Amino acid sequence: MKKTKQFLLPVLAAGMVALASCTSSPKSEEVSNLAIDPANMDTTVAPGVDFYQYACGGWMKNNPLKPAYSSFGVFNQLRDENQEQVRSLIEELSAQPQENGTVAQKIAMMYAMALDSTKTNEQGFEPIKEQLEAIRTLATKAELSKMVATLQREGMAPYFAFYVGADDKNSSMNIVNLYQSGLGMGDRDYYLQDDEMMAKIREAYKTYINQLFTFTGSSPEQAEAAVNAVWKIEEGIAKASYSREDLRDTQKNYNKLTVEDFKKQNAVLDWDVYLSELGLNDLQELNASQIDYYPALDKFLQNVSLDEQKSYLAFVLMNAAAPYLDDNFVNADFDFYGKVMSGKEEQQPRWKRAVDAVNGALGEAVGEMYVQKYFPASSKEKMLVLVKNLQTALGERIASLAWMGDSTKMKAQEKLSSFTIKIGYPDKWRDYSGLEVKEDSYWANIRRAQIFDFEYMLAEVNKPVDKSRWYMTPQTVNAYYSPNTNEICFPAGILQPPFFNPEADDAVNYGAIGVVIGHEMTHGFDDQGRNYDRNGNMVDWWTAEDAAQFTKRADILANQYSNIIVVDTVHANGRYTLGENIADQGGLLVAHQAYMNSLKGKEIPAPIDGFTNEQRFYLGYASLWAMNIRPEEIVRLTKTDPHSLGKWRVNAALRNIDDFYKAFNIEEGDPMYMAPEDRVNVW
Repeated sequence: MKKTKQFLLPVLAAGMVALASCTSSPKSEEVSNLAIDPANMDTTVAPGVDFYQYACGGWMKNNPLKPAYSSFGVFNQLRDENQEQVRSLIEELSAQPQENGTVAQKIAMMYAMALDSTKTNEQGFEPIKEQLEAIRTLATKAELSKMVATLQREGMAPYFAFYVGADDKNSSMNIVNLYQSGLGMGDRDYYLQDDEMMAKIREAYKTYINQLFTFTGSSPEQAEAAVNAVWKIEEGIAKASYSREDLRDTQKNYNKLTVEDFKKQNAVLDWDVYLSELGLNDLQELNASQIDYYPALDKFLQNVSLDEQKSYLAFVLMNAAAPYLDDNFVNADFDFYGKVMSGKEEQQPRWKRAVDAVNGALGEAVGEMYVQKYFPASSKEKMLVLVKNLQTALGERIASLAWMGDSTKMKAQEKLSSFTIKIGYPDKWRDYSGLEVKEDSYWANIRRAQIFDFEYMLAEVNKPVDKSRWYMTPQTVNAYYSPNTNEICFPAGILQPPFFNPEADDAVNYGAIGVVIGHEMTHGFDDQGRNYDRNGNMVDWWTAEDAAQFTKRADILANQYSNIIVVDTVHANGRYTLGENIADQGGLLVAHQAYMNSLKGKEIPAPIDGFTNEQRFYLGYASLWAMNIRPEEIVRLTKTDPHSLGKWRVNAALRNIDDFYKAFNIEEGDPMYMAPEDRVNVW
């Protein structure tokens, strides 16, 4: 909830290629394989009525939401299993004496500090007392500017976020980027949308702010004044912020200019002091992603006092530290972010939160242990073969597109053939020798880890982009596409059953991990990815006619999703989720073509458990999105997550795919039916 933006996606995983389990079975013979477990289905519902319920209803019935979850699905199951595996690795380390200063000792100590509730409760808010005092004594704009830099160095993002990444128009070099931020509730709608639901959330948020100030010694009057100050500033930030839809516009969010010109355009901070504190006195240029945000914020802050800004910075600090302080802070944090925002009923057990903290601070070090024990080399080799098969299939689909001209097709094929493929784990591991872990306090260790990460990033300013760097740890159950490096990445954590399953038949594997791979590849050509060339530069390689044809199809898809009501009167945001929806559809189409290619020259596989190979492909895809979710979490995700909800990643995506209709004999009059003239395929 309190994380800064990420350009990543929750993606799936499943089997491998050319498995012999059923491709050689005679047509007349039916075999059994529980890669698709009928118990996870709800066959009382016809596939043409609600395919998601048909494919996933049994699983949802058998896996009711537990109090500690706002949503629980197949991804959560695998993530829970991974947490157990990481926990066992950490506890093995902790059971043995470790040499001081080694990575093993740092992992064990960080975990022990995270588990030690007795110590954190004894310390109260002492771990942040010195920092709060430093904020309280700020006396000038210059000092405040220096404090903003200090907090950003420690992992926070008051007013805006600072990060170093590839220059969108010179992708081989890194550049400093500034990005709108500073909202404790994550999205501007929570501040600006005028309805009863949002009003209740806002009141709960103000109560939470009041609690944190009270815990740190403020009187009722002081706490109330601080609440008003924090709210005033965050509401001002919300009004200045770009919408979620505008944030998807790559051209609008690229605003490279000289530091001198940037300083002339706004006076949000004393920029010389700010940059000096970050060691960037000689910085010549930067990308002010949302260029209009800073003058608007500057104008607003002219009517905000220094004392009000100090209250805001104090809250940013307390809010970031709350999960790592005593039970008062931890419970208040959970009551708002867990209960009010997400609908959870109870906290995750402390050991899970401790594992998350270790993964956050020493992620690649943990990942190195993880792959040694849980990721066989054979999985990497099989994935490489499967990725190649998907790459071939996407190339075939591009070549056959009736709406795209030859010159654009040639550029698209060049980009596809230039993909960098990362599977399992990085070729070189990160060095954690500079990270100090001590027995002073839990928050102090989190703080040092954040500074360590920031310095790691800061060292890349004006340096060539390190294309070997990974943006997820190996134990992560996820995957991603990066437009600037034109890479697709599949960490080891997702490459295991029920996603990457050596016991499953080919149809299920292509429907699961195959769609994941196709999804990531299609991100290179979605509404954002299509703006980048084979080298990762934001270059328009499209003819005007082809770009118009793409936009026409993308608009139809966006409107389809925007017409979906997700809960009560809340609609999905088809424009905000467009990239993921294009990737879901592309993943399905490309993976299905790759599967059809794998059958050339072979007999059609016999049905398994009553399902044809075509049906098993689509069931393999749908089953991975089984999920129960609370209404509060539906609302939150609709406002903050660029992915559609699981139900619509199935039903809305499949309604556009002709082969799906054939596989399940879906006909006009069925709720899942969409008239052919209303269907749209982008890729």
